[in-house]
Amino acid sequence: MKKPTLIALTLLAASSLAAAQAPEWKKLRIGVEGAYPPFSEIGADGKLKGFEIELVQAYCAEMKAQCTLVQQEFDGLIPALQSRKVDAIFASVSITAERQKVIAFSKPYYNTPARLVAKAGAKLEPTAAGLKGKKIGVQRGTTHETYAAATFKQSEIVRYATQDQVFLDLKSGRIDATLMDSPAADFGFLKKPEGKGFAFVGGPITDDQIFGQGTGVGMRRADEATLGKKFNAAIDALQANGTFKKLADKYFDYDIAPARK
Repeated sequence: MKKPTLIALTLLAASSLAAAQAPEWKKLRIGVEGAYPPFSEIGADGKLKGFEIELVQAYCAEMKAQCTLVQQEFDGLIPALQSRKVDAIFASVSITAERQKVIAFSKPYYNTPARLVAKAGAKLEPTAAGLKGKKIGVQRGTTHETYAAATFKQSEIVRYATQDQVFLDLKSGRIDATLMDSPAADFGFLKKPEGKGFAFVGGPITDDQIFGQGTGVGMRRADEATLGKKFNAAIDALQANGTFKKLADKYFDYDIAPARK
């Protein structure tokens, strides 16, 4: 009788110690990009704004957490997470098998297709043959870069630190097209004066293997059971109470909510 009791007490003590050591996540540092409108950008007042900025603040309120937004170039977000400069990433990061080898994700909070943008009337198709010999601009570190490099093998893939840099070269004619997320292309370029004369070419591009099943909150694997649980609960709560739709409707005239299984 004594041996099983001792084992039970040992397991209980270990469980209690683990629970005591588990972080409560009352304070969070959230990595954001700030250069991907309408999801996140720097306003004229120097402050971060956009759909994801409002959404992550709503999630933090739901989790009763004090969140500090840390701006970082997109390709530096995962290194910042791994070096513990931030606790989570909220920057339109697609949930892909490749990224899941390195970090953990929450469940998806939005999902939109990729599109090709070029001069209006350009006879281009988002295929290897349709873009043969063309220069395609992509933001470095994105799934769009991965897809372009894997698919447009007869094109020159030109990589940039930010999507705004891609737009500048597209406008000046230094590249022929860009591959990116459709809402970001629409709001960040096509609906602005500098986007006059440009348009989506070809249809929506989907590839679950590369683009994944949607966009999620990135976090360290060790934090998935605690922080991931909190974000998943907040994602479900804001979907259920209409907050997600209310925020999304401010920016989009189409549904960007991911399919729920």
